[in-house]
Order: sequence, then C-alpha cells, then structure tokens
Amino acid sequence: MREVQEELRIVEDQLEHLVDDTDEKSLRALVAETPHAQFEHHESRKHSDAMTRHRDDLRITLAELGLKLDDLLDRLKEHTP
Repeated sequence: MREVQEELRIVEDQLEHLVDDTDEKSLRALVAETPHAQFEHHESRKHSDAMTRHRDDLRITLAELGLKLDDLLDRLKEHTP
C-alpha cells in the first residue's frame, strides 16, 4: 500500500506539471495557428490524458487495497479470542 501511495504522490506531482504544460501549449496553438503548434498541443494532451488515467488507476488500486486490508483485519478479529 505504501508503494502505491508513493507512486500516486509522484504521479500527481508529474500530472500537475503536465497539465500546466498542456495549457501553455494550448494557448500557443491558439495564438500561433500553425500545424506544428497544434501538433505539440495534441501530443501534450495525449500525455496528460495518459497520466490522468494512470493516476485514476492508482487511486482505484489504493481503494481496493484498503478494502482488502479492512477485510483481513475483520477476519483477524473474528479469529482472535
């Protein structure tokens, strides 16, 4: 669980920077109106979207691990005199 929490922390930090970069490239693409600027924005958006999906997967994994831990603790309590 700790490993997933640490990875989530790192991914959330990286995602913040990716979103900032994507926003900047979006603005550049609007101002420049060039195919290259549009391409850079599109590529940046793909990376941000992929990192968002990864973050969401980590959150789901963390929630599932929490549920498993709760279940194991409940079972341990049942078998402890």
